[in-house]
Amino acid sequence: MINFNEKKLLIASHNEGKISEFKELLDFFKIKIISSKDLGLPEPVEDGKSFEENALIKAKSAAELSKIVSLSDDSGIEVDSLDGKPGIYSARWAGPKKDFAFAMSKINRMLEEMSAFSDNERRARFICALCLYYPNGNHEYFIGKIEGKIVWPPRGRHGFGYDAMFLPDGMDKTFGELTSNEKHSWSIDKVGLSHRAKAFSKLAKYLPNE
Repeated sequence: MINFNEKKLLIASHNEGKISEFKELLDFFKIKIISSKDLGLPEPVEDGKSFEENALIKAKSAAELSKIVSLSDDSGIEVDSLDGKPGIYSARWAGPKKDFAFAMSKINRMLEEMSAFSDNERRARFICALCLYYPNGNHEYFIGKIEGKIVWPPRGRHGFGYDAMFLPDGMDKTFGELTSNEKHSWSIDKVGLSHRAKAFSKLAKYLPNE
């Protein structure tokens, strides 16, 4: 377990939806949660070649600027028929205005142009890479994945990003139709459903809960 002298954790993100999910997932722990947005920290250039590299860039930048243990996430959706795209560029596909309705439509249009209509042709997965970074340079990665498929039209108004078009295996509701509790459904001794909850389950042993 990394020593939290101040029992304070900085979420290295400016994304309100992601920050809210982090706070909910960290509710078990006796830690004060703040974010890069709260402190007005700049957003670093994410020029990594993998989810892990981009998570490291964000966590390292936040920890070095704030001198606070920082947790970052880089996550996205990979579509098999699109050779894993959008992958690490998932957020960028939504453009500067974060228009995920446009991004989802783009994915569906590309699949339709390939005549990819069957379940097998619409296989996809969400991936979450967490990086916990200590100001002295120590850091750890925690990876979570969930398999599923792309559906169209989008369904549900919960969640954010690509949730409304992703149907996880074994479920009849998209991430957009699942409540936050259904989507995460995790505790310290139970692995949750979502890719982020799975990653947090691995992270849990590094955080103080007393």
